[in-house]
Formats: sequence, C-alpha cells, structure tokens
Amino acid sequence: MNDQTKRYNLSDSTIRFVDEEDQFDFLCEGFDSPRARMSCGHVVTPMSLTKWCEELLKQGKSRFVCGQSGCNAEWPYQEVCKMALLTPEEMKNFATTMAQNAAARNLNEKFCPGCMTPVTRGSSSNLYVCCQVCSAKTGRSFGFCWQCLREWKGQQPRSDRCENDDCHNSALKTLRECPEVQIKVSGGIKGCPSVRACPTCGSLLQHTGKGCKNVSCPRCKMTFCFGCLKNANECITDDFDICGIAPRQTSIPTWNGRTNPHRIGGLFHLHRRLDRFRSIGMETDSYVEYE
Repeated sequence: MNDQTKRYNLSDSTIRFVDEEDQFDFLCEGFDSPRARMSCGHVVTPMSLTKWCEELLKQGKSRFVCGQSGCNAEWPYQEVCKMALLTPEEMKNFATTMAQNAAARNLNEKFCPGCMTPVTRGSSSNLYVCCQVCSAKTGRSFGFCWQCLREWKGQQPRSDRCENDDCHNSALKTLRECPEVQIKVSGGIKGCPSVRACPTCGSLLQHTGKGCKNVSCPRCKMTFCFGCLKNANECITDDFDICGIAPRQTSIPTWNGRTNPHRIGGLFHLHRRLDRFRSIGMETDSYVEYE
C-alpha cells in the first residue's frame, strides 16, 4: 500500500464510517476514500490524517492533537496508526521522529516501545523504567531500557546498560571516539576532542576548528569554553588567556531546564572576546550542533 492508494475498507466494523466532509483535507485534495470519525468526533480519511500528523511532527510535536477549532483532544498513537493506515515504514518514521521531538523538548521523557505512551524517567542513575500502561494491559510489570528503548533484560537497577545486545550510549560513544580538532588560540594550537557535551544540558556540539574556543549552546544558552568546559565567566581571566584542555567526557550532564546563572556574565565576556577577534580578522563561527 502506498500513499496514493490509502483508503478504508468499508467491511471494517471497527471503524465508524460517516457520510460527511473530510475535515482535515485543508488543501481540498479530495482524497479517494470513505470518511471515518475519530475518537474526538472529527472526520478524516487515511491520507488527510497522515498529512496532518506529519505536519505536527515537522513542527516539533511529539503528540498528536486534533487541532480543530475548540478541540484539543490528543489521539493515542495506536489510533493514529489504525486510522491513518500507516505502513510499517511510516510507523517506524513516526516513532523515530516522535522520540527525537520529545527528547528535544524534555530529556526526561521518552516513548515506551510497547505502547508508545510518553513515560517520564524517575531517576537519572537508573536505566530501568516501568511503563504503567503496558503493565496494566499485560498484568505484569513491564519495564524498558531508557538507553536502547527495548524491553528490559537483566537485573536492575543499572546505570550503564541492560542485557540486550548492543545496548550502549551512542552519545558517550561519540564523545569517546570523535577525532580531535585543532583549536587556535593566541599561544598556539591545541588538540581538543571535536565533540563536547554541553556542561549544562548535555547537548552535543561539534567544533569546526575555526574561530573562538568559547561557544554558546543553542539549547540552554550556556556559554562555555570548548577546551576546559568551564562557563565563559570562570574561564576568561584575560582576553587572550588559554585555560587548558579538559579530558574527554565520560558522562552526559542532565539539565534541570533552567538557564545557567552564569549566562549573562559569560555572554558579556564572550562578546568582548568576539569583538577583539573580529578586530584582528579571526573567524568567529566556530561550532555546529552535533546530530
């Protein structure tokens, strides 16, 4: 089944068919399918629902909300899969994007691999997470690994990994194996890991090897030194001092969602340094977000 042939089967007794207009055909494309009513009461076709949910994901959403005038009903992922007639490939893409969007908004929330319900992690030192929805459905405690997002195997609690094959922290692997980059400073050139985790929120940033060693994290706005990993206010004692290179990071910082209190002072020193660098012709675009 491809996007152009998605249509409901009128013999499916689990779907509520109606003789009404498709309320999600915003571009008046006239999708060739019987109309059906969602749990919130609004009417869709498989293609119009698919397109609407894809648009929500593009906007960075991790949950599917109706969005019709006066309706903020949230559709369960299972209902979206069924009513949009999602293919296995589409379900995989939806689940991956939902997880990425949720992680970008809240590092303490991920989707249970069993039911795709958002679950909040209780402890940052334990990778085992229990899903109450799956536990109620199965009649047994259902836990999954926060790291590999598969049903939990082995003893718990564990802070490093579960017993599933190839369970590892990809971010830590990146920090451990990334190549070095040469950071230019007034006193010379220093070798430094090319990828660092922001000391405040844990987002990975990659240095280009050009420009200033101080960077500002796009997520939490923390300004820190890519070399020593201190915030800019603590690192800078003089416009051209070099503080040294910290070892490769072996853990990912967790963020409490608040902006670092040193941000203002760090930005003041950063802008002062950038002005000085520009005055001598040094490049200042030094980093990109690492994906």
